[in-house]
Amino acid sequence: MSKPVANRFQPPAIDKLPEDIRTRILAVQEKSGFVPNVFLTLAYRPEEFRAFFAYHDALMEKDSGLTKAEREMIVVATSAANQCHYCVIAHGAILRIRAKNPVIADQIAVNYRKADITPRQRAMLDFAMKVSRAANEVSEADFAEIASHGFSEDDIWDIATISAFFALSNRLANVTAMRPNDEFYMMGRLPKQH
Repeated sequence: MSKPVANRFQPPAIDKLPEDIRTRILAVQEKSGFVPNVFLTLAYRPEEFRAFFAYHDALMEKDSGLTKAEREMIVVATSAANQCHYCVIAHGAILRIRAKNPVIADQIAVNYRKADITPRQRAMLDFAMKVSRAANEVSEADFAEIASHGFSEDDIWDIATISAFFALSNRLANVTAMRPNDEFYMMGRLPKQH
Protein backbone atom coordinates (compact mmCIF):
# COMPACT_ATOMS: atom_id res chain seq x y z
CA MET A 1 0.00 0.00 0.00
CA SER A 2 1.54 3.32 -1.03
CA LYS A 3 1.60 6.18 1.42
CA PRO A 4 -0.17 9.44 0.56
CA VAL A 5 1.83 12.29 -0.91
CA ALA A 6 -0.28 14.73 1.10
CA ASN A 7 -3.60 14.48 2.87
CA ARG A 8 -5.30 17.24 0.88
CA PHE A 9 -5.33 18.69 -2.62
CA GLN A 10 -4.35 15.58 -4.52
CA PRO A 11 -2.64 16.40 -7.84
CA PRO A 12 -3.55 14.75 -11.12
CA ALA A 13 -1.54 11.74 -12.23
CA ILE A 14 1.89 12.61 -13.65
CA ASP A 15 0.80 11.64 -17.16
CA LYS A 16 -2.07 14.18 -16.94
CA LEU A 17 0.16 17.12 -15.99
CA PRO A 18 1.28 19.82 -18.46
CA GLU A 19 4.32 18.68 -20.41
CA ASP A 20 6.80 21.15 -18.85
CA ILE A 21 5.83 20.10 -15.33
CA ARG A 22 5.85 16.40 -16.18
CA THR A 23 9.30 16.81 -17.79
CA ARG A 24 10.66 18.54 -14.67
CA ILE A 25 9.22 15.89 -12.34
CA LEU A 26 10.61 13.04 -14.42
CA ALA A 27 14.05 14.72 -14.55
CA VAL A 28 14.07 14.98 -10.74
CA GLN A 29 13.02 11.33 -10.50
CA GLU A 30 15.82 10.28 -12.84
CA LYS A 31 18.43 12.22 -10.85
CA SER A 32 17.32 11.24 -7.34
CA GLY A 33 15.64 7.88 -7.94
CA PHE A 34 12.26 9.08 -6.62
CA VAL A 35 9.86 12.00 -6.93
CA PRO A 36 9.95 14.30 -3.90
CA ASN A 37 6.38 14.77 -2.72
CA VAL A 38 6.64 18.57 -2.90
CA PHE A 39 6.66 18.32 -6.70
CA LEU A 40 3.54 16.18 -6.77
CA THR A 41 1.68 18.25 -4.19
CA LEU A 42 2.39 21.61 -5.82
CA ALA A 43 1.43 20.20 -9.23
CA TYR A 44 -2.16 20.57 -7.98
CA ARG A 45 -1.90 24.14 -9.32
CA PRO A 46 0.37 24.17 -12.42
CA GLU A 47 0.80 27.96 -12.70
CA GLU A 48 1.74 28.22 -9.02
CA PHE A 49 4.06 25.21 -9.39
CA ARG A 50 5.96 27.07 -12.12
CA ALA A 51 6.19 30.29 -10.10
CA PHE A 52 7.21 28.47 -6.90
CA PHE A 53 10.01 26.49 -8.52
CA ALA A 54 11.26 29.44 -10.57
CA TYR A 55 11.67 31.45 -7.36
CA HIS A 56 13.08 28.44 -5.50
CA ASP A 57 15.73 27.91 -8.17
CA ALA A 58 16.58 31.63 -8.30
CA LEU A 59 17.24 31.58 -4.54
CA MET A 60 18.81 28.19 -4.02
CA GLU A 61 20.82 27.42 -7.16
CA LYS A 62 22.69 30.65 -7.97
CA ASP A 63 26.25 31.57 -7.15
CA SER A 64 26.39 34.03 -4.25
CA GLY A 65 28.21 34.84 -1.03
CA LEU A 66 26.30 31.98 0.63
CA THR A 67 27.30 28.41 -0.05
CA LYS A 68 24.60 25.98 -1.11
CA ALA A 69 25.02 24.26 2.27
CA GLU A 70 24.51 27.58 4.10
CA ARG A 71 21.30 28.16 2.16
CA GLU A 72 20.10 24.74 3.26
CA MET A 73 21.03 25.60 6.87
CA ILE A 74 18.64 28.55 6.64
CA VAL A 75 15.88 26.29 5.33
CA VAL A 76 16.38 23.66 8.04
CA ALA A 77 16.59 26.13 10.94
CA THR A 78 13.58 28.22 9.91
CA SER A 79 11.54 25.16 8.92
CA ALA A 80 12.17 23.62 12.33
CA ALA A 81 10.98 26.83 13.99
CA ASN A 82 7.87 26.73 11.78
CA GLN A 83 7.35 23.05 12.65
CA CYS A 84 7.43 21.97 9.02
CA HIS A 85 8.00 18.24 9.05
CA TYR A 86 8.42 17.99 5.27
CA CYS A 87 11.00 20.76 4.87
CA VAL A 88 13.10 19.76 7.89
CA ILE A 89 13.38 16.18 6.62
CA ALA A 90 13.78 16.93 2.88
CA HIS A 91 16.14 19.89 3.24
CA GLY A 92 17.94 18.18 6.10
CA ALA A 93 18.86 15.46 3.61
CA ILE A 94 20.07 18.03 1.09
CA LEU A 95 22.05 19.84 3.81
CA ARG A 96 23.79 16.63 4.89
CA ILE A 97 24.82 16.00 1.29
CA ARG A 98 25.91 19.57 0.51
CA ALA A 99 27.80 19.97 3.79
CA LYS A 100 29.21 16.42 3.59
CA ASN A 101 28.28 16.14 7.26
CA PRO A 102 25.89 13.41 8.48
CA VAL A 103 24.93 15.18 11.73
CA ILE A 104 24.69 18.87 10.87
CA ALA A 105 21.03 18.86 9.80
CA ASP A 106 19.90 17.23 13.04
CA GLN A 107 21.96 19.68 15.09
CA ILE A 108 20.51 22.68 13.27
CA ALA A 109 16.93 21.38 13.37
CA VAL A 110 17.05 20.82 17.11
CA ASN A 111 18.99 23.94 18.16
CA TYR A 112 21.22 25.73 15.68
CA ARG A 113 22.77 27.74 18.53
CA LYS A 114 24.41 24.53 19.78
CA ALA A 115 25.29 23.15 16.34
CA ASP A 116 28.85 22.72 15.10
CA ILE A 117 28.78 25.79 12.86
CA THR A 118 30.91 28.92 12.61
CA PRO A 119 30.06 32.17 14.41
CA ARG A 120 29.37 33.66 10.96
CA GLN A 121 26.85 30.90 10.20
CA ARG A 122 25.26 31.37 13.62
CA ALA A 123 24.81 35.09 12.88
CA MET A 124 23.30 34.17 9.51
CA LEU A 125 20.80 31.85 11.20
CA ASP A 126 20.00 34.42 13.91
CA PHE A 127 19.06 36.89 11.18
CA ALA A 128 17.16 34.25 9.18
CA MET A 129 15.18 33.26 12.25
CA LYS A 130 14.23 36.86 12.96
CA VAL A 131 13.02 37.30 9.38
CA SER A 132 11.08 34.03 9.58
CA ARG A 133 9.51 34.55 13.00
CA ALA A 134 9.42 38.34 13.62
CA ALA A 135 10.22 40.23 10.42
CA ASN A 136 8.36 43.25 11.77
CA GLU A 137 11.08 43.57 14.42
CA VAL A 138 14.09 43.59 12.07
CA SER A 139 16.03 46.76 12.81
CA GLU A 140 19.16 48.63 11.78
CA ALA A 141 20.91 46.91 14.68
CA ASP A 142 20.16 43.53 13.08
CA PHE A 143 21.62 44.72 9.77
CA ALA A 144 24.72 46.07 11.51
CA GLU A 145 25.19 42.80 13.41
CA ILE A 146 24.98 40.57 10.37
CA ALA A 147 27.16 42.91 8.28
CA SER A 148 29.81 42.73 11.02
CA HIS A 149 30.22 39.04 10.13
CA GLY A 150 31.21 39.90 6.56
CA PHE A 151 27.86 39.50 4.84
CA SER A 152 27.29 41.86 1.90
CA GLU A 153 24.00 43.62 1.16
CA ASP A 154 23.29 40.95 -1.46
CA ASP A 155 24.04 38.17 1.05
CA ILE A 156 21.66 39.76 3.56
CA TRP A 157 18.98 39.98 0.86
CA ASP A 158 19.54 36.28 0.09
CA ILE A 159 19.23 35.29 3.76
CA ALA A 160 16.01 37.29 4.07
CA THR A 161 14.43 36.01 0.86
CA ILE A 162 15.30 32.37 1.57
CA SER A 163 13.76 32.74 5.04
CA ALA A 164 10.64 34.41 3.65
CA PHE A 165 10.24 31.99 0.75
CA PHE A 166 10.48 28.96 3.00
CA ALA A 167 7.99 30.47 5.44
CA LEU A 168 5.56 30.25 2.51
CA SER A 169 6.71 26.73 1.70
CA ASN A 170 6.42 25.64 5.35
CA ARG A 171 2.86 26.87 5.54
CA LEU A 172 1.84 25.12 2.32
CA ALA A 173 3.47 21.89 3.45
CA ASN A 174 1.67 22.07 6.80
CA VAL A 175 -1.73 22.93 5.31
CA THR A 176 -1.51 20.06 2.84
CA ALA A 177 -0.04 17.68 5.44
CA MET A 178 2.72 16.97 2.93
CA ARG A 179 4.57 13.82 3.84
CA PRO A 180 8.36 13.55 3.51
CA ASN A 181 9.43 10.72 1.22
CA ASP A 182 10.97 7.83 3.13
CA GLU A 183 14.10 8.12 0.96
CA PHE A 184 15.01 11.47 2.56
CA TYR A 185 15.56 10.05 6.04
CA MET A 186 18.79 8.19 5.26
CA MET A 187 20.23 10.42 2.54
CA GLY A 188 23.66 11.78 3.42
CA ARG A 189 23.90 9.84 6.68
CA LEU A 190 26.21 7.06 5.51
CA PRO A 191 29.08 7.15 3.00
CA LYS A 192 28.08 5.98 -0.49
CA GLN A 193 28.92 2.37 -1.18
CA HIS A 194 30.84 1.95 -4.42
